[in-house]
Amino acid sequence: MTTPRRIPVWKQAAQAAAMAPLAAVLLVAVAGCGKQAQHSPDVWASVNGKEIKREEVDKYYRTRVNPEGQEPSQEEALSLKLNVLDELINNEILLERAKKLNLEASDGEVEDKFTELKSPYTEDEFQRQLKERGVGVEDLKRDLRRQLSIQKLLNREVVAKISITDQDVADFYNTNKMQFNVAEPQYRIAQIVVTPRKEQQVRNRKNDDATNETEARRKIQMILDRLNASGDFTQLAMDYSEDPASATTGGDLGYVPESSLSRSDPALKKAVVSMKPGQVSPVIAAKDAYYILKLVAREAPGQRGLTDPNVQQTIRDTLRNRKEQLLRAAYLAIARDEAHVSNYLAQQVIEAAGKLPDAAKSNMPVKQIP
Repeated sequence: MTTPRRIPVWKQAAQAAAMAPLAAVLLVAVAGCGKQAQHSPDVWASVNGKEIKREEVDKYYRTRVNPEGQEPSQEEALSLKLNVLDELINNEILLERAKKLNLEASDGEVEDKFTELKSPYTEDEFQRQLKERGVGVEDLKRDLRRQLSIQKLLNREVVAKISITDQDVADFYNTNKMQFNVAEPQYRIAQIVVTPRKEQQVRNRKNDDATNETEARRKIQMILDRLNASGDFTQLAMDYSEDPASATTGGDLGYVPESSLSRSDPALKKAVVSMKPGQVSPVIAAKDAYYILKLVAREAPGQRGLTDPNVQQTIRDTLRNRKEQLLRAAYLAIARDEAHVSNYLAQQVIEAAGKLPDAAKSNMPVKQIP
């Protein structure tokens, strides 16, 4: 739907930030006094003697630049590479800690996660996804091992230390009581969208895009047939929906206020208000695309009390997320202080006084994807 996603504050369960393969938290800290050790030009940093090379930075850098978009300036590209390098430094520090505490992910854990990531795709689709990102299977498995190891470390050293009491929940509710007052009816909606035109960027798991009216009609009917055959709405949205904002979340738009729903296409509003929670609509031909909608839940207006289970869970999630972010930042700060880090690229940027240092000059066009 074209309606912007608006979710009341009391319903926004703050998600604990998933630990990405490249975690960025702290600023570059260039340690060192005295004479610097000699290093190869392709070594851009070292962490406790472990080298981080240009090749690895460039690999992750390419995954963050849209190959179809405008090429970044030299300064923008260099700034992004510095950020990527700093994330790799943080990851190396945390990975070393995980190994020392015998928390490194096992081969079995890596394979299980690899299988989970691969399962939605055919072999050809999966290989195409890897190629588009410029990574190989071993690169992916190495990233998964690092990601899983760091998450195990933070689960033990950070998450396990978090405690939310009933008094904490009550205090938050009493301080923010107005946030739990729903002013108008709310509809939690999920959608699958198919457009009869080529999209500049497709973010569904199948990389599937209808490019004309005939293809769009055929595709939306295929999706409806699968839903009628007990297909999973969330999985089908992730596989085929052409809405870049909601495909990755299984089509979930969250809670949409009735006033916002009134500003959408009349056909879409009519379908939503006529459905019962859990019901899926037929294909809806709107002016810009074809839609299939699911009404997940409907909420009446009014003040939500502290005894409401949704209010309780929302508050606990919010408080837990706040504490986790605080403890995570403190833990990383201590880990960084105890590590010996040399950021050679950052040093060269300073020495070049704003000019592009030789070590950062690209050997290939930014838009080139292996």
